[in-house]
Amino acid sequence: MARGVDVASPMPRKATPVINEMPLTPPQSPPPEKRVDNYLEPSDIHIPDNYVQHTLATVPALPPVKLRNILKEVQWISFTALTVTPILAIYGAFTTKLRWETALFSVFWYYVTGLGVTAGYHRLWAHRAYNASKPLEYFLAIAGAGAVQGSIKWWSRGHRAHHRYTDTDLDPYGAHHGLLWSHVGWMVMKPRRKPGVADVSDLANNPVIRFQHRWYLELLILVAFIIPTIVPGLLWSDYRGGYFYAGAARLLFVHHSTFCVNSLAHWLGETPFDDKHTPRDHVITALVTIGEGYHNFHHQFPMDYRNAIKWYQYDPTKWFIAVCHKLGLASHLKVFPENEVAKGQLTMQLKKLRAKQDRLVWPTDSKDMPVITWDSFQEQSKDRPLVLVSGFIHDVSAFLDEHPGGRHLLTKNIGRDATTAFHGGVYDHSNAAHNLLAMMRVGVLHGGLEQESEKAVPPSQKLRVLKVSELAALSRRPSSIVSSVAYSPAAGTARPVTAGGGLGFKHDNNEEAKS
Repeated sequence: MARGVDVASPMPRKATPVINEMPLTPPQSPPPEKRVDNYLEPSDIHIPDNYVQHTLATVPALPPVKLRNILKEVQWISFTALTVTPILAIYGAFTTKLRWETALFSVFWYYVTGLGVTAGYHRLWAHRAYNASKPLEYFLAIAGAGAVQGSIKWWSRGHRAHHRYTDTDLDPYGAHHGLLWSHVGWMVMKPRRKPGVADVSDLANNPVIRFQHRWYLELLILVAFIIPTIVPGLLWSDYRGGYFYAGAARLLFVHHSTFCVNSLAHWLGETPFDDKHTPRDHVITALVTIGEGYHNFHHQFPMDYRNAIKWYQYDPTKWFIAVCHKLGLASHLKVFPENEVAKGQLTMQLKKLRAKQDRLVWPTDSKDMPVITWDSFQEQSKDRPLVLVSGFIHDVSAFLDEHPGGRHLLTKNIGRDATTAFHGGVYDHSNAAHNLLAMMRVGVLHGGLEQESEKAVPPSQKLRVLKVSELAALSRRPSSIVSSVAYSPAAGTARPVTAGGGLGFKHDNNEEAKS
């Protein structure tokens, strides 16, 4: 039976949605996931902006090493490695004949393990100057272990601190502590300060670095001693020579080759890119460090895969990386913009030019010279040989007998304006003559200037090296300086001319000069 409908009851209505009149806010992104593993968090993310100054001011250094406590301050593991190796090498040199095959293999193994440090530890992992394929990474990691300089992670952390805190007490091997300290002292003795914070969290998840760190001791023994002993032994029956020469002696050279980057490269050479810190460029350092000797360039442009930028400069590490790139084993080789490299070079060239400029003797500035009237000039010319050229009064007494054109050409112009004759009317004088004449200036003639002002400036002063502060002072200098304006008595209408850096007017004789 059908159910009836009660027409008196109201029809059901849809619920009216509640309108939120509050202004909408943009959706908030979820907070970043907090890392559980603190090791992956960059170690320098929370340091204050004044970390260096604050640390040096608030964290005291350890007391200086004294003779009575020196044994407690020695890092014995490093000390043992750095003393036993040369002892073995010297002993082997006196007791074992060096075969030519072993000598060649020793040099080869020196470059293999050395490149593990320079191309691997240094340029690939410490500076990320290029990307390497996994086979190349494993090769460099294993070869680098044979250099016996610590694991990649430990080495990179110290080197990044060295670059960040160069020449400060937070630099683990700062050159400002002396050549011996930066070479081996920092490894033999406990540092007086803990090295500054340097992040290596980017290396933590690299499986190659983790592999090398886990098996570092085993790889060290294998690459540093077992392989260089077995290869000569199996191939030409020279186990003993392989151990002492390709093993111990080779390791001695690899050690001090790398150490020279920390010491010699901060002491020997020039600073063609920057002189703010101690790193320097020198071919000798490059020869003994497998190309790491162009250290001034490297500290200015550390992410560049090159140390040497000229084709003829010795940098086997750069050549090795370039060959790996050609073979498809390396990619993304970083090169700093050439324009910025050239700016660094130009800055240092200008500094040298400025230093040379400051050593030279220049003419007295026109604003420091006495202003002499025309009548006074002619009167004083009766007592000494004064000649007017380009508005400046010159005492030519010391040059009368030295003048190449003869004494008479100078004496005829005493007390006269010789501007036209000097600027080509009689002889178009050389730049050297202009420079020499400027050194004879003794005063400025009051008034205006007949010749253009540029002719009054010696060629040696038309291009000068100025500091920013000097440019600012020059821009504030008044545009009209009466003592810097020269004057010629020839009649004429007033017109603006420049002389000696000032702006003045040339007037008739009976008008008052204005500045």
